[in-house]
Amino acid sequence: MLASGDPFWFGVGRVIAARLTPGEWRALPGPSTFSLAAARMGWALETTVCIGLHAAPLSRLRPHLAKGRRIVVLLRDGEAVFDLCGWLTASGFAETRVTVLEALGGPRERRTEGAAGKLCGDFAHPVCAALEIAGTGSVLPSSSGLNDDVFDHDGQITKRPVRALTLSALAPRAGELLWDIGGGSGSVGIEWLLSHPLTEAISIEAQPERAARIRDNAMQLGVDRLRVVEGRAPEALGVLPAPDAVFVGGGLSEALLTALAERLAPGTRLVANAVTLESEALLADWHARCGGDLMRIELAQAAPLGTKRGWQGAYPVVQWRGTL
Repeated sequence: MLASGDPFWFGVGRVIAARLTPGEWRALPGPSTFSLAAARMGWALETTVCIGLHAAPLSRLRPHLAKGRRIVVLLRDGEAVFDLCGWLTASGFAETRVTVLEALGGPRERRTEGAAGKLCGDFAHPVCAALEIAGTGSVLPSSSGLNDDVFDHDGQITKRPVRALTLSALAPRAGELLWDIGGGSGSVGIEWLLSHPLTEAISIEAQPERAARIRDNAMQLGVDRLRVVEGRAPEALGVLPAPDAVFVGGGLSEALLTALAERLAPGTRLVANAVTLESEALLADWHARCGGDLMRIELAQAAPLGTKRGWQGAYPVVQWRGTL
């Protein structure tokens, strides 16, 4: 089988190897498109973002958009070059320098340069684009606690300061899976996925409109790998793969906590937030029985008070962090 470049870097190698035994195949890789592109551009490959978008949404670039960032993108075909430029322009990065590289390493190799907002030409497969990001578009911070307006929501969202504390309590690690129960806008699951490219998350949401909103938010923020399950926990948990951590942001109940404790393996991390007196009492009881950390979060923001300003308090949040 002939597979261009390095078949194990955004190529077909993984798919083939998974279906054969180790003794049935041998790979003879050539220079990857990324290596050839870096050699033409004079870029250090170890500091360049390399991403394949043959069959993936352009929004996967969203977490990487920052002024001066260098990115090499593999594209489906020549028309996809203009889709990419249009997406960058709509995102506020029309000034991005785009170098289109066609048929690298072959007799019809060609290089075309221009700004994303003005690029012209006729491009053909195989093609990739080398990007030097520039423009005034918004850049996602690397820390937890994105602004609330980054997410589309109906008010059912873990607010930014509490979300930052929640992500800290969940402590995402590479390769771990999160269950986000009562997803709302999907903000916690999305930020879990943004923390590392190898993290995984499943959002469980009972309301179809919110489930659709979670999918849209995940797509817009470049983490379309978020899996959304429609239904109410614990019934909707079904045969989901066992998580490393669970966040309960909605639907907190004795039945749910009991079901999680009975089903999940020892060592699973659990974080639950409560606002009502009843749910506070429930977490206090579980803290007394199971240990962990119980924290009360009280926040206030400056707001107009007559002709001056005063502190306007939010509902306090009680957070329990435990290990099953």
